[in-house]
Amino acid sequence: MKRLILGTAILALSAGVSLAQTVRMGTEGAYPPYNFINDKGEVDGFERELGDKLCEMAGLTCEWVTTAWDSIIPNLQSGNYDTIIAGMSITEEREQVVDFTQNYFPPAASAYMALKADADIKGGVVAAQTGTIQAGYVAESGATLLEFATPDETVAAVRNGEADAVFADKDFLAPVVAESGGQFVWAGEDVQLGGGVGMALRESDDELRAKFDAGIAAMKADGSLNELIRKWFGADAATF
Repeated sequence: MKRLILGTAILALSAGVSLAQTVRMGTEGAYPPYNFINDKGEVDGFERELGDKLCEMAGLTCEWVTTAWDSIIPNLQSGNYDTIIAGMSITEEREQVVDFTQNYFPPAASAYMALKADADIKGGVVAAQTGTIQAGYVAESGATLLEFATPDETVAAVRNGEADAVFADKDFLAPVVAESGGQFVWAGEDVQLGGGVGMALRESDDELRAKFDAGIAAMKADGSLNELIRKWFGADAATF
C-alpha cells in the first residue's frame, strides 16, 4: 500500500513540471519553531525546511517572503506571494476564502500560559494573537480577549501584568515556559482546536496545490515528515 501511495505521489509531482517555476512562499517569520528569522536574517524553522523540501520534490524554486500575520491572507489574495506556510490551522472559516493542502502538522494542543497555575482563564483577561483560532476560542470562552499583532506581544502582556494568561499553540509556548526559569507556568487544561496545519493557496491555484499535496503525502508515507516534526518539536510532538 505504501508503494502505491508513493508511486501515485511521485507521478503527481512530476506531472506538468518541465522548467523550474519560482513559487513565493509567504510566512510570518515570528512563530518559532514553525518559522522565525535566524541570526543571518533568513527565514528558518520547521516550515522553511519543509517548504524547501516540497519545492525540491515538485521541481520548483522557493522564494521566501515575510509578512505580518494580520494581513497574511489578504496579501495572498493580492498576489504578493503564492502560498501561505505559516503555522496556519485549517478551519472552515478560512476555507471560505482560501484552499488548503492536506495538513502537514496534525491537530495539536493549544494551551494557557500564566504567571501562576490558578490564573483566571475563564473570567479574566487572556491574550492571543489577532486572527488566530486561539483568539476566536477565547472570545467565546467568557474571558476578556486582549489581542496583539505578534505572538511575542502576547507573552509580554502576561509578563507585564496586562493579561492573566496567554492562549496559543502549546508548541510555541513550551520553549517559553522551559526557558523562563519558573516565571511562566501552565494554567488550566490543554485544548484541541482546528484540523491541523496546512498550506493555504488561492482558490484558483489547483495545480500548485496538487503538487504540494503530493509532496506532503509522499513525506507522510515514507516517514520523513514525522522525522522533520520530531527534529523541530521534540520526541513527544504529535506526528502522523
